[in-house]
Amino acid sequence: MLGLVKKIFGDANEREVKRLLKTVDQINGLESSVTPLSDDQLRAKTDEFRGRIAKGESLEDILPEAFAVIREAAKRVLNMRHFDVQLIGGMVLHQGKIAEMRTGEGKTLVGTLAVYLNALKGEGVHVVTVNDYLAQRDSALMGQIYSFLGMTVGCNLHGLSHEEKQEAYACDITYGTNNEFGFDYLRDNMVLYKEQMVQRPLHYAIIDEVDSILVDEARTPLIISGQAQKSTEMYYAADRMVSRLTDTEDFTVDIKMRSIALTEAGVSKVERAFNIDNLFSHEHVTLNHHVNQALRARYIMKRDVDYVVQDDEVVIVDEFTGRLMAGRRYSEGLHQAIEAKEEITVQNESMTLATITFQNYFRMYRKLAGMTGTAKTEEEEFKRIYGLEVLQAPTNRPMVRDDMPDVVYKSENGKYKSVVEEIVRRHATGQPVLVGTVSIENSERISELLKKKGVAHQVLNAKHHAAEAEIISKAGQHGAVTIATNMAGRGTDILLGDGVAEIGGLHIIGTERHESRRIDNQLRGRAGRQGDPGSSQFYLSMQDELMRRFGADNIMGMMERLGFDEESPIESRLISRAIESAQKRVEGSNFDTRRIVLQYDDVINLQREKIYGDRRAVLNAENIREIISGMIRSVITKAVESHCSDSDVPEDWDMDSLVTYAHSHFLPEDRLTKEDLWGKEKEEMIELLVEMVNKLYDEREESIGEETMREFEKVVVLRAVDSKWMDHIDSMDHLRQGIHLRAYGGNDPLREYQFEGHNMFLDMISRIEEEVTMYIMKAQVQAAPKREAVAEGQAVDTKADEGPKRPATRSANAVGRNDPCPCGSGKKYKMCHGRID
Repeated sequence: MLGLVKKIFGDANEREVKRLLKTVDQINGLESSVTPLSDDQLRAKTDEFRGRIAKGESLEDILPEAFAVIREAAKRVLNMRHFDVQLIGGMVLHQGKIAEMRTGEGKTLVGTLAVYLNALKGEGVHVVTVNDYLAQRDSALMGQIYSFLGMTVGCNLHGLSHEEKQEAYACDITYGTNNEFGFDYLRDNMVLYKEQMVQRPLHYAIIDEVDSILVDEARTPLIISGQAQKSTEMYYAADRMVSRLTDTEDFTVDIKMRSIALTEAGVSKVERAFNIDNLFSHEHVTLNHHVNQALRARYIMKRDVDYVVQDDEVVIVDEFTGRLMAGRRYSEGLHQAIEAKEEITVQNESMTLATITFQNYFRMYRKLAGMTGTAKTEEEEFKRIYGLEVLQAPTNRPMVRDDMPDVVYKSENGKYKSVVEEIVRRHATGQPVLVGTVSIENSERISELLKKKGVAHQVLNAKHHAAEAEIISKAGQHGAVTIATNMAGRGTDILLGDGVAEIGGLHIIGTERHESRRIDNQLRGRAGRQGDPGSSQFYLSMQDELMRRFGADNIMGMMERLGFDEESPIESRLISRAIESAQKRVEGSNFDTRRIVLQYDDVINLQREKIYGDRRAVLNAENIREIISGMIRSVITKAVESHCSDSDVPEDWDMDSLVTYAHSHFLPEDRLTKEDLWGKEKEEMIELLVEMVNKLYDEREESIGEETMREFEKVVVLRAVDSKWMDHIDSMDHLRQGIHLRAYGGNDPLREYQFEGHNMFLDMISRIEEEVTMYIMKAQVQAAPKREAVAEGQAVDTKADEGPKRPATRSANAVGRNDPCPCGSGKKYKMCHGRID
């Protein structure tokens, strides 16, 4: 049926190519007017285009002229002229699609067309490659064209300094790897000053080898891990200290808010115990946090109610169902504090500071495009996940490579013996041979067999990109034998040596089918570039992993019945089709896995966008008092709602606890009495408390100075957001690891994850607001505070080991709370200029 539709209406890909050919004719028609221009006149076209865009012309309006200009520049600078099919590829990239172009069709040159056109807007274009070598190579080579036309080109490599990265991103065009672009995005959302950011808003990206980055690496998250700043001993020390405190005298517990706070007497005991002057000073934030979590663990969290202890582990009990939640951990160090309380091993805190998948990073670009030699087999995934359509550009010359049927052997030994014999036979004629393997181990196995035969060869395993690109580029020379894992040297063309075309061109031998047809096609595609002769054939055995997983028993039985020995092959198109069918099933299964991973990551991605957006707003704002006032009002509203339930009559509202909570979180002691609140509606209480806090806020700002207050606000908010977000990432990770168990109870794990993740996020926001409120209203500010990172991070693609955190340090110049005040009043410092009000 599909074939009939294609006959009547034509193939959609073919129709689109025909439509683009009309624009190709326009571009070709402009060549005669562009060629006579001097270098300066050609260069001036860039400013002309930018001026026209500024006046309202679209990129589509100037596309034919811009493509004609970039083609002329490539001719003059690199002696390369874009073919018509390359112009088609450039238009596909500009449209925000994936251009599938066969190996050797000049994808690197194709990219210059869309890159130049989109860079004219001045918002930055990113060209993404799979390794640093390709980024350097392409930026140096193609950068000559852009520089000739007056554009700036940067290369964003691993290990560049902060200033060098800023310079690279400020260029019109920036080359770099997917890892580096992603990590820079995460780092930008951890900076303490807006001037430290390196990336501009994500405008347009072209991904080279797009299938490798958006499919093969889609499930590998980018993770920035940091060294832990809290040693496990601090949890035990904090627990020992709070175990000696007395209820009501040293601390107050608010059951309704499930919060706990030290009294003035309790604060003094903690300060004496840890030999510090001021628990609320900025340098002792970490210690204060430990003490508060130890208080919560010892006096709020109840064993066999909130948690149980099993096999030296603290296991959370679901408050609604009573079900044990194995794998879940309380965040912000509370779990460790409970472990210290129960005198069991305190596990190191997870220190994932920031994380994102490539899927969600690249979906943030306003426009995204890609190019590769193999994308059509994953077209559904590109369309559903990224909204990217795939268009196959025609080849400049007809493809004449001979793809021979697979050869199947009973055993691996028989297969490898035949592979080596075939290499020896072709090598004797001088024909170059490229052998593809799925693993380094198999590469070395073939290498050992070839050594015994005395055949000189090269072995590549995708570890040394620059050296391998040099070697792979020579794999088409007369008599060359190259063994490579499937990804080694990707992105490098293999040119045929003199006389090689006459003896059949490059021959490709695949030693095993990959579970993805796309990877097999990439291997085949190394031969037959630009109409060159070439051939390919896969050698398989019934012991290969893919064969064992799909249908090996039937074929093995047939081979046994027909009397095939170890070295007798079956060569059949039927078997090749059966293997391809198996590959399709695996591809579908892998796509489903990646889709599910993305669905889970989408939950935290929405939260990440919210947190990062709010964080950038704080960095960019000159004055964030309005933001903090909103947080304070939220804290006050929740406190009033918790203590004044609608289900109770006003006479039963817990005014005493509300007053205690207010004093411990945002008002000085004795500033509020329950008589002040008596007889008021809840809204009136909220307004009264907000008014009191605002008045106190004004007094604090006047006493420390407006400039210091503005900086202090940012210090408090950034620290609260970063520390809580870091803990939230950890909690979401623990939730994700154990959520699949919910399926046994008949629940959809994804829906459960979405529901619990949303509630955890709201809870995190509440904790941020509460911490900001308490520090803004309670912390003592002696001098202009400095912004400090919650933790130093290192970019990794797996979680890094966690080292010890720095202990809280005492300031040698700080005035003790019980020392005489330096102002000369005769009062203790804590009762004079050291008051926390």
